[in-house]
Amino acid sequence: MKLLSVTIPCYNSAGYMKNAIESALAGGEDIEILVVDDGSSDNTLEIANAYSKNYPGIVRAIHKENGGHGSAVNTGIANASGLYFKVLDSDDWFDRDSLIQVLDFLRNVITDSISLDMLICNYVYEKPSIHKRKVISYNSAIPKDKYITWNDIKHFRMSQNLIMHSIIYKTKLLRECKLKLPEHTFYVDNIYAYKPLPYVKSLYYIDTNLYRYYIGRSDQSVNESVMTKRIDQQIKVTKLMIDCLNPMHIKNKKLRNYMIKYLAMMMIVSSALLVNEGSPENLKKRENLWKYLKDSNRAVYKNITRRKLGYPMQFSSRSGRKIIVWGYNFFNRIYGFN
Repeated sequence: MKLLSVTIPCYNSAGYMKNAIESALAGGEDIEILVVDDGSSDNTLEIANAYSKNYPGIVRAIHKENGGHGSAVNTGIANASGLYFKVLDSDDWFDRDSLIQVLDFLRNVITDSISLDMLICNYVYEKPSIHKRKVISYNSAIPKDKYITWNDIKHFRMSQNLIMHSIIYKTKLLRECKLKLPEHTFYVDNIYAYKPLPYVKSLYYIDTNLYRYYIGRSDQSVNESVMTKRIDQQIKVTKLMIDCLNPMHIKNKKLRNYMIKYLAMMMIVSSALLVNEGSPENLKKRENLWKYLKDSNRAVYKNITRRKLGYPMQFSSRSGRKIIVWGYNFFNRIYGFN
């Protein structure tokens, strides 16, 4: 059985997918690479088939009708045979030495019959256009190199949210929590990094820069102008996260607080984008989003609005909107939308 299944969702990715696949091939026979062609119109499938032919038993090409990134991840989960599961976007890549380190660790987990639900590693924002990179490390938030539970977690800074790029889940856990990401929807990686967490009982953090997250394409989903155009998608995902579970029902206080903080981040980013655009229509959408949270879960709403950045995100005055735009620029610096 494979230690790790790596799903690479591809849509018209012919221009860059080889780098992602080659980086995962460093894992050798311990890894399974599922290249999911999401109904591409270029030669993505041809490239995937070539790798499957050249690396039988390691690379598997899967063709499906277009359903979006979430649908491709769902397909990966359904077809994965590895004990652990990782998503690698087709324009990103793994660090070779870090991948080998992770696989050595997972091999020991299996050999010693240790229960582990989630492995966490660092990720790196890569901006080749300006020769800049930024490492997102969890050193201050998570004890490293030890098996822990949520009780051992420290304080997460806003820039330290666990995201798809930093998480390796146990494959069985993803199936047990019945994770199914919505189709034809952007930003579903937030659901992926949120919904399974209450099922995670055991964690481990390796302080290694495994995932290299490319930033810079003009059509990239985290590009500022693209995010503004797709704000309805951001709102949709935020509402789905509000609806998928009630964090107030989570018994573990540290996990409960972390999940509320994650929702707060989603509300703040959505609000900031809406206010930064500034049209009456989008200002109304901001108002409706906060009303949706309040009507859906008043306790979570009160918790978020008591936070330093949560409260001003509802301001409707001109000065209040300036504060919100400042908040937007704050997140822009943290997450590197541009």
